[in-house]
Amino acid sequence: MSAEFSLVDRIICAAAQSWKDDGEVLATGIGIVPRLAASLCMLSINRDLMMTDSEAWLVSEPVPVGPRNGYLPKRETWMGFSRIFDNVWGGKRHAMVGPTQVDRFGQANISMVGSDYARPKSMMLGVRGFPGNSINHANSFFVPNHSPKVFVAGEVDMVASVGYNPARLERGWSLEETTDIRFIFTNLCVMDFGGPEHQVRLVSLHPGVSVEQVQAATGFALHIPTDVPVTADPSPAQLALLNQLDPSNLRASALG
Repeated sequence: MSAEFSLVDRIICAAAQSWKDDGEVLATGIGIVPRLAASLCMLSINRDLMMTDSEAWLVSEPVPVGPRNGYLPKRETWMGFSRIFDNVWGGKRHAMVGPTQVDRFGQANISMVGSDYARPKSMMLGVRGFPGNSINHANSFFVPNHSPKVFVAGEVDMVASVGYNPARLERGWSLEETTDIRFIFTNLCVMDFGGPEHQVRLVSLHPGVSVEQVQAATGFALHIPTDVPVTADPSPAQLALLNQLDPSNLRASALG
């Protein structure tokens, strides 16, 4: 790997492609890597993309993460909770989130770990906005540590968001109406749900990672194309923008 950039830089630049064909939608990145990916996309790939200042305003350019050091957000219009919810329910949003567990259907869990909900091994956030977000607009995932503890065999311990599971489909609905999961970005690879019957498919491998390594770190069978490319290197222009968006290099600790 080039000394000029890190693995997390590669992941952010790959993840920025998630919104490239979305047009004018609200991009929400939960966590440092998703937020920087959305910001990079807005600056260089999809200039119609919308972002907030993480407070209550739409901005004309992404706000850098970390200490602002005198930076003043370029606010365009108010974007309070009522407008956020109108946007969510109207489907004009694409969020990138960090689930604790993901299963082969793309069902995600941020609520609890353990087989008994009344006596969990670990209690986390609750489902928060996952149910409504997942059924109303597009989502992608970022997972910093690709392992069978995250990509679990069977179903996730608590189904907090919809996935491509026909057994949980309400009568009269289709999977295409309820579910739009675009990509999964991890420290090992990029995946999507483009396999047969929405099977999780391997899209690219980060340098030095093998197909066998990814499958061993995943609790369910992946769809493996004949040729799996290497995840693209960041360009010098992308790296310059990343340094502008993250001048304190907070992303350096994002993979643990």
